[in-house]
Amino acid sequence: MTLYALGINHQTAPVALRERVAFADSAVPAALAELRALPGVREVALLSTCNRTELYASADDDGVLADWLASHPDADDAGDDPGQALHAYLYRRAGDEAARHLFRVACGLDSMVLGEPQILGQVKQAWSMARDSGVLGGELDRLFQHAFVTAKRARTETRIGSSPVSVASLAVRLAQESFARPDDSVVLLIGAGETIELTARHLAQARVKRLLIANRTWRHAQELAERHGAVALPLDELERHLFLADVVFTATASQTPILTRTQVAQALALRKRRPMLLMDLAVPRDIEPEVAGLDDAFLYTVDDLDRVVEQNRRSRGDAAQQAETIVDLQVGRYAQALALGARNEPLKRLRAHGDAARAELVARARQQLATGQDPATVVDQLAHALTNRLLHVPTAAMRDAAARGNLELLRAFDPLLPPATQNDDAADPAP
Repeated sequence: MTLYALGINHQTAPVALRERVAFADSAVPAALAELRALPGVREVALLSTCNRTELYASADDDGVLADWLASHPDADDAGDDPGQALHAYLYRRAGDEAARHLFRVACGLDSMVLGEPQILGQVKQAWSMARDSGVLGGELDRLFQHAFVTAKRARTETRIGSSPVSVASLAVRLAQESFARPDDSVVLLIGAGETIELTARHLAQARVKRLLIANRTWRHAQELAERHGAVALPLDELERHLFLADVVFTATASQTPILTRTQVAQALALRKRRPMLLMDLAVPRDIEPEVAGLDDAFLYTVDDLDRVVEQNRRSRGDAAQQAETIVDLQVGRYAQALALGARNEPLKRLRAHGDAARAELVARARQQLATGQDPATVVDQLAHALTNRLLHVPTAAMRDAAARGNLELLRAFDPLLPPATQNDDAADPAP
């Protein structure tokens, strides 16, 4: 078995492809069950965020994993050969490089926004869902635990996580630099998750003129609105209020668009040519791409944040380099732990054999005592049976080595034996 990591992210694939292989939280358990059932797959975890979909697995090879991801049902919209399209954007890592990739992801070094803090929580959620689904074994659990330690060290020993920056904060900054400044605008937020919560917080700090929040579950929108001095709207009333918004931020978990070209066109008509800035921070996208073709509509997705992202990357360059050093160190420690585990495997097998023999024979002795047999006789039988069970395999191996003249194997047994005594010649454990 080998450790593999493979997937697509914001660096290798456009949002149009990423959204077709994005998994909602509710779909992850079924996907994990499918992955675990693939031939040669022993353990697996699935990480799916707005910027990446990745598989981590202990498996015979990663070909079946890549083919499974390429055959994701939503990829049917990709054209004549969606599988080939995805394979062209796929990155694949094995062994230590797979571990390095996960460690960098957990530290925020592979994020669009360098050092963004949300990704660690998402990695922990992927680990938790795999564990709860029964597809996470010792190998992947050890990998993720090392990833958590690495991320903690990177954030405490470097400034990679200082003054946390997120996609939400960068999107608000982009809006502040546009024609629709938040302090002079009506802003509509669609959704009520973490990204919208962060967006609302940054807009409040920017002293937004008026804030509206729409969500499918109105109670969640109301709770968020109360925390940030906003007005909550049911999602089914969106069309009635859309024309009021100078700026729209969307970040929902919907698998289909929340805003269509027709809805935005109708809102723009009511605005009498006043422009509207739309920031779609979701994957899959919440706003139909055709909205970008409307006059007076300025649509941005997460892939359009390049300029402010690059500013963030330059400002955190030194901290990122220090965090990379920590990743290198932790990858080395992870490799050492794996090697030590492999060397200890014979000891684990011996210990497991002894524990199993003890449990079986003790259970038998208890049954004998329960039926009223003489305790002294039961104890003697237990000791004799346990001695024979534990010594049978090494005794047989030594006898075979002696018969074959295998002196090297016999010498290898010497450190495992107690010092010789005068009675050793008489001792001859039964096989």
